Amino acid sequence: MTIKQSVIESNKQIRIKDIAVRAKVSIGTVDRVLHNRGEVAESTRKKILSIIDELNYQPNILASTLASKKSALFATLLPEPPSEDGYWNKPLVGVEKRISELPQYGLQIQSFQFKQNDSKSFSEECDKILELQPDGVVLAPFFKKEALQFIDELKALNIPFVFIDSEIKDAGQLSYIGQDSYQSGLVSGKLLDMILPDGNIMVVHFAKEMDNQNHLIQREKAFYDWFLKKEFTPHQLFTTDVPDTDDREWMKKIEVIIDTKNIKGIFVTNSKVFHIGNLLEQTGRKGIMVIGHDLVKENVDFLKKDLVQFLICQRPEEQGYNAVNKLFRSVVQKREIEIKNYTSIDIITKENVDYYKEFK
Repeated sequence: MTIKQSVIESNKQIRIKDIAVRAKVSIGTVDRVLHNRGEVAESTRKKILSIIDELNYQPNILASTLASKKSALFATLLPEPPSEDGYWNKPLVGVEKRISELPQYGLQIQSFQFKQNDSKSFSEECDKILELQPDGVVLAPFFKKEALQFIDELKALNIPFVFIDSEIKDAGQLSYIGQDSYQSGLVSGKLLDMILPDGNIMVVHFAKEMDNQNHLIQREKAFYDWFLKKEFTPHQLFTTDVPDTDDREWMKKIEVIIDTKNIKGIFVTNSKVFHIGNLLEQTGRKGIMVIGHDLVKENVDFLKKDLVQFLICQRPEEQGYNAVNKLFRSVVQKREIEIKNYTSIDIITKENVDYYKEFK
């Protein structure tokens, strides 16, 4: 081969036809070697593989996808947002954005949502996805026990899955997109420790079935660990669960703990910190430092009123975008994927909140 021919071939998409011409065999013979099917003489097979290696042949994934006339179908399984401004609307915005960027691949997405306080609802949506048998799944493993059952069935069907927002370690996931929940808890512990000279701290979980809420448990554990590792701390820590905010008795329960335990700081482990902001506003309580999660409208309102001091932001749109992109790169492009893809742990105050485009 001349230098000119070599340069030309290195700058064009190598085709199966090019390999066949070089090997002096039919295109069908090359195809059988590439896909390891049918009978090919060993000497011919070695010759073709040598040429493939020499030309650095890469399959045209787009052409293969279109030729198969089968679009990749992905499913998402996320919590049902309580309102249009709810946190769980945002990952879907990211998912749809990435899908819209790839029209030539004919990707399809089907969304499934479960109630945040109902593990049975989660299992019912899992059954719908298994019946659909998509090419990949993005899921928030909200309820650990039910999620593990679902994962076992996905693995049995060879359906890859990506975790978003919360993670179950070593469950066979293709990837995890989200914060390191433990590190997030440490950040919250350090922040509250720094701004609170004295008084005690209450950790509040607005969730049902806490034993099943893996990411909230990790945040709480890390928060406690921050204070346990110190030689001395003026703060005592207390934890309370609020499984149902429709029952107004929860507010009385929180007020009693604040008054009897000398609570000066509150850490809310999820995006429902606005409930605490509302309680403080209604009762006129002053001087209580509050940290919560997520850049949703209700939380930002209380951040700007100084009833919440910090929000820990998770960039949910980015999580949705990256999660479906990992499936695309693995399922369609056949690329290797990194298992852990931690997003940033952003600390939001009323002074910088308007600079975060996710909220605008």
